Amino acid sequence: MGITGMIYIVTIVFSLIVLILSSPTVGYDYFQFTQQYQPAVCNSKPTPCKDPPDKLFTVHGLWPSNLNGPHPENCTNATVNSHRIKNIQAQLKIIWPNVLDRTNHVGFWNKQWIKHGSCGYPTIMNDTHYFQTVINMYITQKQNVSEILSKAKIEPLGIQRPLAHIENAIRSSINNKKPKFKCQKNSGVTELVEVSLCSDGSLTQFRNCPHPQPGSPYLCPADIQY
Repeated sequence: MGITGMIYIVTIVFSLIVLILSSPTVGYDYFQFTQQYQPAVCNSKPTPCKDPPDKLFTVHGLWPSNLNGPHPENCTNATVNSHRIKNIQAQLKIIWPNVLDRTNHVGFWNKQWIKHGSCGYPTIMNDTHYFQTVINMYITQKQNVSEILSKAKIEPLGIQRPLAHIENAIRSSINNKKPKFKCQKNSGVTELVEVSLCSDGSLTQFRNCPHPQPGSPYLCPADIQY
């Protein structure tokens, strides 16, 4: 092989190495589809929400996650292309509002895309696909936690109730898989703040959410307020 051929091969190998190293693909085992109960979110923050919360679970985010080790984060610094999501912004404002500041929904979506969504490749192709996927999950695939609970006649009355009743209602809608709960104590009362539904890495089937870390300040007791 002549010197020209050697140079050609070296160039090709180098290009392949650069392509692999620059790929946005990162490792993750499953996805968490996390929804937050608006009144509890507002109660858990030292600064009051700027607008009255709705008694609804709305989207917090769709997060690529790992069973062991840290979850992938911040796989891009490219902000959301607001022009590309223009046609779905009305839906996003309803199902994925910035509960703490409703004047800045786009800022909240940007944060979720950059920190979490950008790490979902190849299941999540780009920012537009990320938001459309969430719309499909929440509306079309009926993974709306508020609706799931309402169908089980569990309404947001602000009363103490067994967490097991809520878990069983959710399990009945996600193939009996275990959801994940986040609770927080406010003024002596433990409120349900978030519910996560877990799916495999291709978002094609539900899976059990991992058990929460022992000693977490967000563990839920047997009875919670909702």
